[in-house]
Amino acid sequence: MTTPTAIDGAALLNEVEAFHRRFNVFPHEAAFVAVTLWDAHAHLLDCFDSTPRIAFLSPEPGSGKTRALEIVETLVPQPMTAVNASAAALFRSVSSGNGKPTILFDEIDTVFGPKAGDNEELRGFLNAGHRRTGVTYRCIGDGGQQTVQAFPSYCAVAVAGLGSLPDTIMSRAVVIRMRRRARNEKVEPFRARVHEAEGHKLRDRLATWAEQTRASVVDAWPDMPEGVTDRPADVWEPLLAIADAAGGTWPNRARQACVTLVTASKANDKGSLGVRLLTDLRDHVMAGIDRLPTVAILDRLNALDDAPWADLHGKPLDNRRLSKMLAEYMTADNEPIASRNIKTAGSVLKGYYAADLWDAWARYCPPPPESPLPPLPGTENAA
Repeated sequence: MTTPTAIDGAALLNEVEAFHRRFNVFPHEAAFVAVTLWDAHAHLLDCFDSTPRIAFLSPEPGSGKTRALEIVETLVPQPMTAVNASAAALFRSVSSGNGKPTILFDEIDTVFGPKAGDNEELRGFLNAGHRRTGVTYRCIGDGGQQTVQAFPSYCAVAVAGLGSLPDTIMSRAVVIRMRRRARNEKVEPFRARVHEAEGHKLRDRLATWAEQTRASVVDAWPDMPEGVTDRPADVWEPLLAIADAAGGTWPNRARQACVTLVTASKANDKGSLGVRLLTDLRDHVMAGIDRLPTVAILDRLNALDDAPWADLHGKPLDNRRLSKMLAEYMTADNEPIASRNIKTAGSVLKGYYAADLWDAWARYCPPPPESPLPPLPGTENAA
């Protein structure tokens, strides 16, 4: 039996990227790098402890999300196209023993969008399948003969949809923010009966290369770019390992893409509503101020542009909601943050002290802006 000729990984990834460029317009170079590496990682899934989801999201239809999934479909092993698939169908497909499918979930907004309601079962499947040890537990059997069985959930998943996704999925994903093509952006029309065969040839070569490079990937610990830690590091580790195995320009390009997309995700991620409140208090309401009455805090918060405070479920943030939200966080003395008396000229008002917020700011908020905003007019410290 003849040994297959060694495949140049860098050259092969270049070809895969070029194939995407023929049919997809992504928002920046980093997206082409990330998607190409993701295609390759699907062939080496069992080498990693976790698999990043890749999410093609846009604010409007007609932004190329479905076409992106179509091209990915030609390049990954055992693609399974899912639209409104149930969690039961997905985890049974993954645990069938016939090889792990690569799940391509289009119109994911119909599952998690604002009009879809909760879908905790599917969300649980997608969350569990991020880790190689992830399983989904189900009761099988009839009546009193039921037993609990663990179904493996680990598989590669690509999704596309409008808007956003639950935080638990977004934090495990490489997010590509798609947009409509400009008039000067041209792509080659994708014709499945012509171009699928081209994609499948690349897929087969990716599979061969994966077998050839498996030994160098399985125990890899790629160096992460500075500042990429925790969940983003988990997301990017498999992709950087693929890039290092391919060589050429890919290790450097992959790390540049990692920094670009992780930075973009932080800019788009406002975190929980509580973290957003803490951050707005630090950066916009109490910058340079050591205390402020509650009434002034509410006025400033509700006046902020691009902030949710003026319309929380149809009404502005009030004293009761503010107090309840801040009480979830602790002071440096491990006491719930609470309003205290602030003496003003001729009266005493309830308000909040920056000293009580500093510990929560340090623990939960992103780094402050390099040039802090000056205090808003009329928020000088009361005597």
